[in-house]
Amino acid sequence: MASLYTQQSRNVLRTWTLMGVFFILVILVGFIASQYCGDASILYAATGIAVLMNIGAYWFSDKVAIASTGAYPADPVQYIELHRIVENLAITAGLAKPRVYIINDPAPNAFATGRNEKHAVIAVTTGLLSMMSKTELEGVIAHELSHVGNRDILVMTVAVVLVGVISMFANIAIRMSYFGGDRRERGNNPLILVGFIASIILAPIAAQLIQLAISRKREFLADASGALLTRYPEGLESALQKLGSYAAPMQRASTTTAHLFISNPFGSHEAGQWFTKLFSTHPPIAARIAALEGMDI
Repeated sequence: MASLYTQQSRNVLRTWTLMGVFFILVILVGFIASQYCGDASILYAATGIAVLMNIGAYWFSDKVAIASTGAYPADPVQYIELHRIVENLAITAGLAKPRVYIINDPAPNAFATGRNEKHAVIAVTTGLLSMMSKTELEGVIAHELSHVGNRDILVMTVAVVLVGVISMFANIAIRMSYFGGDRRERGNNPLILVGFIASIILAPIAAQLIQLAISRKREFLADASGALLTRYPEGLESALQKLGSYAAPMQRASTTTAHLFISNPFGSHEAGQWFTKLFSTHPPIAARIAALEGMDI
């Protein structure tokens, strides 16, 4: 039977799996690029990057996520009510109070990050604070605290760095292909050419699919856990309705951090076709609300 502890264990396993897949993908791209360019140093560089980025992703990815979203510490006097809500719900959940950050953005949204409970951060936008009532804000914070308690934040935060690096490395490999190796020799080996092009195209796609695999079902669990924490699912339901009705994207929306947020930072796209939904980091708001309405608390 699934429990909080089995969910935590699964997320730790997902994190190590993600890091392992990342390592293999980078080495594969580096190997193919080195064969294509005729330069073994590319493979050595790829190996070094894979090792260093796995280490950096675990220890520093929360700082990368905070910096990339432009979040800054919430002043405990100016945002006293926000701090109280976070502290009270953290106590209820049996968690240490996360650090609280603010994102200066009119779009309502929030995310949690950090490698574990002791290093957790919850960030909310100024738009969320201005748009939500107290019960709605409590629902959002409870959702984010559920990510902390379930250790979703570990795999979510590590993915920020690793997915971004895979795409970056693929772009570097493209540029290096113009300068390395003997072009006549490369032209005589179509398999290397095809393999190199395939690695450049497929590596970012594989990274995105990894990111999506850890995103969508996790949101339903955090919604349910958050509703149980507040004992008032209507608050989160109302908050999700407001989030889903806000169509404008965040000012610093990014594909590398999109999966962190409670709702799609690129705005509401509920009417998209199946292909659009396949590559969405979030399940439809309507489906999440329906799941909450079906809860018996």
